[in-house]
Amino acid sequence: MDGSQTLKGAAQAPFYLPQGDECAVFRAAYDNRLPVLLKGPTGCGKTRFVAHMAAELGRPLYTVACHDDLSAADLIGRYLLKGGETVWVDGPLTRAVREGAICYLDEVVEARKDVTVVLHPLTDDRRILPIDRTSEELEAAPGFMLVASYNPGYQNILKTLKPSTRQRFVSLEFTFPRPEHEIPVVARESGLAEDRVKPLVRLAGKLRAMKGQDLEEGISTRLVIYAATLIAQGMPVERAILATMIEPLTDDDDTKRGLLDLVQAVFG
Repeated sequence: MDGSQTLKGAAQAPFYLPQGDECAVFRAAYDNRLPVLLKGPTGCGKTRFVAHMAAELGRPLYTVACHDDLSAADLIGRYLLKGGETVWVDGPLTRAVREGAICYLDEVVEARKDVTVVLHPLTDDRRILPIDRTSEELEAAPGFMLVASYNPGYQNILKTLKPSTRQRFVSLEFTFPRPEHEIPVVARESGLAEDRVKPLVRLAGKLRAMKGQDLEEGISTRLVIYAATLIAQGMPVERAILATMIEPLTDDDDTKRGLLDLVQAVFG
């Protein structure tokens, strides 16, 4: 119904290498029942960070990948026909509110406008979720936390968060890791030795510098890990880079040729 994923109290936190004090700020927000908004480019670690913190806090996690057709009903729930009977089925937001879980709305600006209206009563001192269809007014259980993310780089006049919504959240800004942080992350996730990861990260930095010029978006750490993973499995370096760090960034043949020249300059 909603494309959500559920993580029930993971025994071990997914690996996340802090870039600053984001873990401390998130924990302080959780302790004080405050919602959190994560801002940053695609693939910089926002989703991994939330999974890590949910496990660290020992809370179940409901993740919803927001999209153009996601409505408030998808989050709250709806009546469905089951076995000849009409029954109410909670959506992921309602389940999180009832259980005291963390609900993470990934790329919240992609959802329909009625979604943000539903969130407002949960992001102030009321911490309630009105459900008109069942005439319920749920008070968030202890441990409930609302987390949302979006990519400011993709904002336009039609897809942005209103100031009245943004100012309901504690905000954390994310960016791509510095090389000294990204190299060990890529090496750990891919199994490729750090000395072989270094040129991949150097190439990623040069590709990110092209954002807004030849490229619409900078390359994600995720794609660097993909490249390193294929190389670690024996794929030739140039072929792995083409498949993971060039083709996903552009469909323009001239741009691809220019990027391949950049690869040659970095790797020699």
